[in-house]
Amino acid sequence: MTTEPVEYDVVVLGGGPAGENIVDRTRAAGLSTALVESELVGGECSYWACIPSKALLRPVLARADARRVPGLAGSVTGPLDAEAVFAHRDYWTGDWKDGGQADWLDSIGAHLYRGHGRLYGIRKVAVTSPEGVHHVLSARHAVVVATGTGPVLPDLPGLHGAGAWTSREATSARHVPGRLLIVGGSVVACEMATAWQALGSQVTVLVRGSGLLPRMEPFAGELVAEALTAAGAVVRTGVAVEAVVRDGPTGPVTVVLEGGELIEGDELLMATGRAPRTEDIGLDTVGLTPGDWIAVDESCRVAGHDWLYAVGDVNHRALLTHQGKYQARIAGAAIAARAGRGTGAPAPAAPAPGTGRWGAYAATADTEAVPQAVFTDPEAAAVGLTLAEAERSGRRVRAVDYDLGKVSGAGLYADGYRGRARMVVDLDREVLLGVTFVGSGAAELLHAATVAVVGEVPIDRLWHAVPAFPTISEVWLRLLETYRG
Repeated sequence: MTTEPVEYDVVVLGGGPAGENIVDRTRAAGLSTALVESELVGGECSYWACIPSKALLRPVLARADARRVPGLAGSVTGPLDAEAVFAHRDYWTGDWKDGGQADWLDSIGAHLYRGHGRLYGIRKVAVTSPEGVHHVLSARHAVVVATGTGPVLPDLPGLHGAGAWTSREATSARHVPGRLLIVGGSVVACEMATAWQALGSQVTVLVRGSGLLPRMEPFAGELVAEALTAAGAVVRTGVAVEAVVRDGPTGPVTVVLEGGELIEGDELLMATGRAPRTEDIGLDTVGLTPGDWIAVDESCRVAGHDWLYAVGDVNHRALLTHQGKYQARIAGAAIAARAGRGTGAPAPAAPAPGTGRWGAYAATADTEAVPQAVFTDPEAAAVGLTLAEAERSGRRVRAVDYDLGKVSGAGLYADGYRGRARMVVDLDREVLLGVTFVGSGAAELLHAATVAVVGEVPIDRLWHAVPAFPTISEVWLRLLETYRG
């Protein structure tokens, strides 16, 4: 059955955090908005990524910190209660039900269409519901693609049908595998190795490259690898998996390494990258290539299509939830302005690339000033450019390092505190291009660094941002003292 076409000001394809934020902004501007979602409103982050992974990791990190505090360490000796940890995770995912999110959409006057949505030509989206009902939605002002990414599995002999975990299974599993093999050295690999080793698995991490967390400063991956090894995990770098063998759907799984070495486990997690979910959303009906990332300008609008936007992972600017939400706020403001809402007048037809002269309508902090926190033990947190990236950009730069364990606040935080801080300084402008912290609680240091990098705060002014004593934030003073010599 096909219903009569329905018209809205804005149609959003994909109900993850980025899609939800677009809806929130366009509805606040008075634009009628429809959201199309094929799975759960709230998306990957809410049910299979950020939220469940951090729910699994929080007890792990709290126990690790407690074991380093005098007077408390002896009281925290037993294993984690896996069932209680799983229950905590299930609570935060709403038991994989999205009724609360759907109610929120209804409360702000947005219309939810459940089903598979595809672009259907200019300013149109076709939706097929689970019951087989076909809807055609048209947009007066904008269609926004916010369909996110999915895991990429390499073309390995035996992998198909081996029941390998992806990030989804790793964050939603209800049993602790005796032996967990993890292929990859990314954030997913590191966080899940931390979680499952602490929950009772014997974890083996197999990394093709030279180390963990390759997008961060090298010392971040080194410290995380040392901690995983100390916790009992095995971390092997410079190894390539050539095939997978599984003895039945629930039997042991074996990976075959280059050279023929065999490693056996009970479950296998493939943490080998992400690809855009754009292969079956009708990109071909508007002259774009199915399966590709969608290139956008600073307002997240697609070149050559004044009505089409893409926010979040699909535009490949920064594959992080908080950055997708940031882009959604930018795009929502731009859509409202171009529709004559919010500011009272349409925005200019196009921004000057790289200038940020649109203010609220230009995404300027999702390329070289992206913050990311990795919730391993120790935590790794970084914003902006690494030293290598800054050097490749042609700038005249200097890296300033400091041992976090020498900061009074860190020593009080935990006995034997291990960590490191680095700031990358643009020597010509004397502003920070990047900052990295590795250590317990380091993620909470990140926003101050983000403000310094995004705001291009001169080092002469940072001297007057006095850190409270005795906190780990005193590392800022030590970094500046080291820089001044």
